[in-house]
Amino acid sequence: MESRRSGRGPARGWVETAGGYAVTLDGTQVLCRNAAGRTLKQVPAKLRDDAEVVRLRQLAERLERHERECRAQVDTWLMRSLPVPARLLDRVWPDAAWQGALRDLVVAPVGADGSAVVERAGFLRDADPERGIGIVDLDGDSVRLDAEQVLIPHPALLEDLDDLREFAAELGVEQGLDQLFREVWPRPEDIDGTARVGCVRRRQVRGAAARDRESEAYTGGLAAIKAQETRPPSISSTSSTPPRTAHTSRHAWQGARTDRRTP
Repeated sequence: MESRRSGRGPARGWVETAGGYAVTLDGTQVLCRNAAGRTLKQVPAKLRDDAEVVRLRQLAERLERHERECRAQVDTWLMRSLPVPARLLDRVWPDAAWQGALRDLVVAPVGADGSAVVERAGFLRDADPERGIGIVDLDGDSVRLDAEQVLIPHPALLEDLDDLREFAAELGVEQGLDQLFREVWPRPEDIDGTARVGCVRRRQVRGAAARDRESEAYTGGLAAIKAQETRPPSISSTSSTPPRTAHTSRHAWQGARTDRRTP
């Protein structure tokens, strides 16, 4: 692999391929340049099956998957408002995928009692094992947090959310994960929060009761089918009606069960 500086942008490691072409990876995109050193808009069709091109594309897929996994993990911390150890942030911060998901999220130090100190919250800008967690606080100052844990709060838990959004716009904050501008629907003060819970609970109880009744009916139906299968057929010499076999009774039960479930 050679490392050269192209006409524009940072130095990249270019890998020589057939026909004087060279390929490299820029983020998760495979770039190609010709023998004259000009970067092409796309990889030529004749190089799509080249071993080096295939290798870089596989690497790009792995990087994309890693980015999705990082975003999913950070989103879990946010949605569940889970405290995150500062040492963990120190370890993952050098990784561009982790940093892209974490950078500029609002974080707050967690006190000894386990509660978040929202008065010291700020936008995450750095994580260093020696200097601590670097943030831009709500006064616009760059400070360091010495907390052992930080919280990435859900926007519903942030007071003065509109002010935070305005301040983020002034700072030019671009969050890799939607936090501040995630939609929230606060409950109106004139609505009892327990009423909805009671309604949901009643539906759960009714649903469980209905499932129990269906289970009992289904168990009884299976018992009837089993009894029908073991009972010897009774054929009347004066009747031309064929005996009802277990096969027909099984279908009859399935139809009856379907009818019971039809409102």
